Order: sequence, then structure tokens, then C-alpha cells
Amino acid sequence: MSQENFSQIAPRLHQVQDKLQEAAGKAGREIVLMAVSKTFPAEAVEAAAAAGQRVFGENYAQEGCAKIDALKASHPEYALQWHFIGPLQANKTRMVAEHFDWVDSIDRLKIAQRLNDQRPQGMAPLNVLIEVNIDAEDTKSGVAPAALEELIENVQKLPRLRLRGLMTIPAPAATKEEQMKPLRAMKKLFDELAPRYGLDVLSMGMSADMVAAVEAGSTMVRVGSAIFGARHYPNKA
Repeated sequence: MSQENFSQIAPRLHQVQDKLQEAAGKAGREIVLMAVSKTFPAEAVEAAAAAGQRVFGENYAQEGCAKIDALKASHPEYALQWHFIGPLQANKTRMVAEHFDWVDSIDRLKIAQRLNDQRPQGMAPLNVLIEVNIDAEDTKSGVAPAALEELIENVQKLPRLRLRGLMTIPAPAATKEEQMKPLRAMKKLFDELAPRYGLDVLSMGMSADMVAAVEAGSTMVRVGSAIFGARHYPNKA
């Protein structure tokens, strides 16, 4: 699907919703579907929103903020929920704090403190997830499990943030069992910490491992290409 042809977004979305509903039914709980709209224009988000999708994820601060402004102006009735899900640089925290409803990729205290200080007083506290590097991959963002609890305790002291839970992106796996191993490890870690710190969101699973992630215990999945089609990366904002 080209990025100018949005007629397939609704049927793709409904296929993903059906697949997720089946997985959620087996798991016995509700699952939030986040449509990852990075690199796609505001018109693609509008097509998904018109088909009933309300939760969207963006990786690039300037691109995401532009889409948030565009959709609020053109369709305020949709009341979309926006998640920032990519690595966040210190020089981009202000625009994210001023636009997004959630930041799902907190991995160090400096970024959390900047988001807290820059969150406008007139807005609700910013919902945040801490990203965990469950596979200990050298090239991946995320806090190490051993350092997680200290970061949780420090983030919870910030009054303009509301810590909701944890997020992880495991390494790609060739088999179902390889998929499940880090997902189960993440669920075990979440179960140990959630009662102590009042966490209610475990975000893991994307297009390729969505069903496995729900089976393992995810409460939120991030799906992009299965909804919007193949991505092109002409310019990263």
C-alpha cells in the first residue's frame, strides 16, 4: 500500500482487531491496541481514526507533534490518545511534554525529570512507562532489570508524571519458544513490581509477536505495518 492510498487502512485495522480480540479472549482480559503511525501522514491517522482507532504511537517528536496538532484541529471529536514510543533526546522533551498524553520509553532519570519540569500545569500529569532492556542488547534502549527499581522509585517522586507500567521490545525471534522466553521474563518482572508500585500497564508485542505477547501477559500492543502498510523513511523528524 502506498502512503497516499489510505483505503486499505480500515480493513487492515479490522483484521488486526479481530486477531487481537481472539487473543484477548483466550487470555481473559482486555488489550489496548496502539496503532504506530510513524512516517505516515496525518491523513493516514485520520483514516484509522475514522475506522474506530483511538490510540496512536509516534517515534519522532517533531513529526508526532505536527500530527497531534493537525488531528486536534481537524477532528477534535475523536479525542485521540497519543503515545511517544521512541528514544527521546533531551532537546526534544519540551515539545513531547507539551503535546503527548503518554511517554512509553523512559529509560533514564534525566529524561523523566525534564518531562516533569516541562509538562504544562494546565495539562493532566503525563502518563509514562519505563522501557526495560529485557534481552540486555547492547544496541537497544532501556534500563537494565537490575537498575529498574531504583528508576521506578525516582520517577514516582516526580509530581507531573504518572508512572503506569513497563514496556519492552524483545529481540526478533525465529520460533515461538524463543519469542516467549523474554516475554515471560518481562511478565515475571512486572508481576514482582506491579503490586509494590501500583503499576497497571505492561506494553509488549508488535505486529510479528502480538499474539505471543498477549499470551505471555501483555496489556498493550503496538502495531504499525499490519495497519498502515510498508513504511518508507524519507526523512526522520
